Amino acid sequence: MPSGNIIFVIWFAICTGVFKRYSDKSIIRGIKDQDDKILNWLYDHYLQPVKIYVTRNSGTADDASDVFQDSIIVLYRQICEEKLALTTDLKGYFFSIARNIWNNSLRKRKITLELHPEMPDESPTDEAADIVFERIVSRAYEKLSTDHQKVLTMFSEGLSYEAIAVKLKLKNETYARRKKYLAKEALL
Repeated sequence: MPSGNIIFVIWFAICTGVFKRYSDKSIIRGIKDQDDKILNWLYDHYLQPVKIYVTRNSGTADDASDVFQDSIIVLYRQICEEKLALTTDLKGYFFSIARNIWNNSLRKRKITLELHPEMPDESPTDEAADIVFERIVSRAYEKLSTDHQKVLTMFSEGLSYEAIAVKLKLKNETYARRKKYLAKEALL
């Protein structure tokens, strides 16, 4: 490659932000302000280590994406509530949040498997409790915004995050995951 082309490639990479690095302060400010550039940068630079950790520890790529999304929300809450106490760089701190979320998820799965190796037969009292529970969930669902209802309905119908993103005309499946998480939180 002639030296003129190399200079052009480097110039292009710098101008388009390929080598862009944000300071921890600007990332924190961007998360607090929900800045799309910062959030996209986080996905580009922080998701891969989380994905590697989760998939190497009995998880799937979908699990990793959920853990990543939950980690962003935990970090966002800590920032907004001014409970963020960095003792390391932000990437290390974020990864420790993700690791804790995944490890807690694994512990819950293990406890569930140990406590409920087989499903017991349903008794009449279980059926009555299920009916009451369905009514409660149904009422809560009706109070949700139409966007949240659409997302939850599509998810319960088994649509992938990619399909949900296409149907709702979202930028990508990451936004669909976020919408689903927010809708689930609103329902709870």
